[in-house]
Amino acid sequence: MKKISSYIWEHKFAFIFAVISMIICICLDMLSPQLTKHIVDDVILDGHIELLAPLLTGILCVGIGRFIFQYCKEYTFDITGSKIAAQIRKNLFEHIQSLSADFFDRTGTGELMSRLKDDVDRIWDGLTFVGMLLIEVAIHTSIVLFCMYSLNWKLAILPTICMGIAAFIAIYMERKLDIVYEEISEENASLNTVAEENLAGVRTVKAFAREKHEISKFLSHNQRYYDLNMKQSKLFVKYHPYLSLITRLLPLAILLIGGCLVKNGEMTLGDLSAFIEYSMNIVWPMEMLGWLTNSFSAALASNRRIKKVYAEKPTITEPENPVILPKVRGKIEFSHVSFHKSDMHEILHDISFTVEQGKTIGIMGATGAGKSSLVYLLQRLYDATDGTILLDDVNVKELSLSQLRSSISLVMQDIFLFSDTILENVKLGQRNSLTLSTVMEASNRAQAKGFIEKMDKKYDTVIGERGVGLSGGQKQRITIARALAKKTPILVLDDSTSALDMETEQSIHETLRLLPDTTKVIIGHRISAVCHADEIIILDNGRIAERGNHQTLLEQKGLYYQTYVAQYGIPKEEIAI
Repeated sequence: MKKISSYIWEHKFAFIFAVISMIICICLDMLSPQLTKHIVDDVILDGHIELLAPLLTGILCVGIGRFIFQYCKEYTFDITGSKIAAQIRKNLFEHIQSLSADFFDRTGTGELMSRLKDDVDRIWDGLTFVGMLLIEVAIHTSIVLFCMYSLNWKLAILPTICMGIAAFIAIYMERKLDIVYEEISEENASLNTVAEENLAGVRTVKAFAREKHEISKFLSHNQRYYDLNMKQSKLFVKYHPYLSLITRLLPLAILLIGGCLVKNGEMTLGDLSAFIEYSMNIVWPMEMLGWLTNSFSAALASNRRIKKVYAEKPTITEPENPVILPKVRGKIEFSHVSFHKSDMHEILHDISFTVEQGKTIGIMGATGAGKSSLVYLLQRLYDATDGTILLDDVNVKELSLSQLRSSISLVMQDIFLFSDTILENVKLGQRNSLTLSTVMEASNRAQAKGFIEKMDKKYDTVIGERGVGLSGGQKQRITIARALAKKTPILVLDDSTSALDMETEQSIHETLRLLPDTTKVIIGHRISAVCHADEIIILDNGRIAERGNHQTLLEQKGLYYQTYVAQYGIPKEEIAI
């Protein structure tokens, strides 16, 4: 992870300019009490009226100077902090994108959204407004104390003691708040996850009349979030009044003690007037300590959580010197492949098969048999536990991830469409190179052109999130068009025609048979999806139970035969083999 200090160093000149502007602004603040002192001592007490105009002009110049440098300071801090926050969010998003599929298996979307949005925003706040004020408080306090000691060291001891007490309270409060902010952020992530899941699956919730249950689940997390925020507020309210008490008593104490010193001739009335102004100047940093501690604790907690995300490393990595194939033909070979995840039982066991270029393999099996896992392994979303997977006789672990994955068009079982136009959803595979004519051709071959061109805006029609507003079959046809438009050497259909009627499904499979140079991997539950494949594999509990073509598998009268009978309703004795 890139340290926050590295981001600051990259913008060091902007920060230096902002801090210099801040110091000038503070020095002008410190000059104002000195002008007040001379007005009291020289003009009012000594009667030098001729000095009044220059002194008042000086106060006016101080005000104008403060206006200019205050603006420069705040604008520079804000714009630089915004740039750094944008860089942090960009780098964090790129890191998350680089992580392997197993990370997303165990991490909720809501938690990642919380890291990308809420935690980066708190760091942004810490680098701009809060960070600026912390620096200003430190510099302001140092200069004020210097001016106070210059006027009267005895009287300056009192605000020094008060500042020490205030700092102790602020540090103690920060440690207490730090723990609470960690819990608040974790619960915020859980709350985001629950909300995101329920909003994404709102139709399922309504279909099963689970509104009350889901509301109850959300409210339990909301209550926990509320309780933690109340705990934070109670801590703040418990200690902040002590800071307020100190700031209210300090000017009064200085006035009383300073009055005695004036009476004893140890300081002038002008000195006391200036000292009281300085004491008022030191009051606001003490008042701000509590709030700044509160916000700074939140930023520190957010930074720690982002570090945890950066501590995650991708398990699937690019080889140091990847093999770059001059042209991917599309030959696929699985050799004694086994696969299991760290927290699960074995998913695949000793899987071996070969698909030559342009051939078609059909894969069938019950739910959970490991069909989709074969695709994930082929794309290196996961790595096989044992055995090897070859593409054009080269181990996929030796290939560039970019070349490997860009050579495979995948129509996934879990359909995902972006909230964008149909055109952009189809062009997703090669957004910058596909033309409208190519998209239209792919849509036609996917049997999607008919319903698309009936829409008012046709290919420029914006579809809702995850394809809301389209039927299951329409969404499947758009994703098939997306895969066909890429024209890759390998095409994988993972149960991607389940929502289509038989006629449309057959039309699409006829289209696939017209792709002689494309290797096809067809995963399905329907016999009609795989019956024309050159080889069909039947998986059972992660193992190959049967293999052959349609005719030979029927002759074996095993699992494939039973599926055929179940789907077509033909009595066993009437099946013509």
